[in-house]
Amino acid sequence: MERLYKVFGPQPKELVRRLQAGADQEEIQAAGATAAVVDASFTVSEGETFVVMGLSGSGKSTLIRMLNGLLTPSSGQVFLDDEDITAMSGKALRTMRQQRMSMVFQHFALFPHRTVLDNAGYGLRIKGADKSEITERAREALSLVGLEGWEDRYPQQLSGGMRQRVGLARALAAQTDVLLMDEAFSALDPLIKREMQDQLLNLNAKLGKTIIFITHDLNEAMRLGDRIAVMRAGRIVQIGTSEQILSEPADDYVARFVQDVDRSRVLTAASIAEPLATPLVAGASPDEALDLMHRHDTDLLFVADGDRRLLGELSATAAERARRDGRGDVASALTPVADPVADNTPMKELFSRMSARSVPLPVVDKQHRLLGVVTPAAVFQALSQEPVVAAEIQEASDG
Repeated sequence: MERLYKVFGPQPKELVRRLQAGADQEEIQAAGATAAVVDASFTVSEGETFVVMGLSGSGKSTLIRMLNGLLTPSSGQVFLDDEDITAMSGKALRTMRQQRMSMVFQHFALFPHRTVLDNAGYGLRIKGADKSEITERAREALSLVGLEGWEDRYPQQLSGGMRQRVGLARALAAQTDVLLMDEAFSALDPLIKREMQDQLLNLNAKLGKTIIFITHDLNEAMRLGDRIAVMRAGRIVQIGTSEQILSEPADDYVARFVQDVDRSRVLTAASIAEPLATPLVAGASPDEALDLMHRHDTDLLFVADGDRRLLGELSATAAERARRDGRGDVASALTPVADPVADNTPMKELFSRMSARSVPLPVVDKQHRLLGVVTPAAVFQALSQEPVVAAEIQEASDG
């Protein structure tokens, strides 16, 4: 998506030119128009969950409707791979929505006179799929969202959360590459909303869909998004991971947004881990291990192979014993680390583990490579740290 604008009102092209020349929202309103989206650009990677977050009136719903051609931009382009959606004909747009990009709406958009199965398969019916394929794929999608056995019910017989699951199943049954979700969970009560968030996270771990999710709920954005775009008055003011937005907000507006966020639920083990410049390699001798312990004033080392994959931990007592026994290396003296910390573990989940262990916790990535260690001091520092606006960071570095 490149430099997207949407102006509602007279002479939108002229007003876009004025915005590009520096006009503000007040000038556009004085001309009897509304600049709903202003100079918005971002790229979403395959398999990424990208969340667009903002308060009511920030332009996020207008933005998502330009992504699938429901609204035509006043200026700018939207690409799906190398295809320019903004240049498509009406027929091409309909084909694109049926085959490549489906949408889940806030208010379910179910047909009350159709069964759950018929609603889930409706997108396939519009595509012209045969009846057996519709039934098979709709049943599979309903099973994915936990509605197996509810196929013959009607929407009015379902709870709000179940109706939203039918809407999600309909999008999944279409087997499109991209899912657009516009405030999909905002009409649900808090407990059902969290269940649906869990459902979406679990589903996408299996399916690897590319998702663009619209929300006004910061906690929801930080829970679901691989990256988040924060919108204000039609403009994207910051794009980043949850941790980046929490730790380095782009401006005071974003800083006010995140000031009450529970940092322990957002920050991960990887973000607070203290890096290990040179973990002990398994082939090291006991003397080398003891020397490294002495230099770093510690009685415990984590040991990795040549690719930094964690092999175990070595205590000073075990290293001394290995030296007395005349062993050439420390490999046989290692103690396995039963449950190292995954890099994406929320900091909140570390509290009980740290209370039961007096030594640092090793942090590993998906390949079991050692990234660093988490200490109680690092946790306390992360919890007490105030967010620093990115502009202040830049000023400090320039100074």
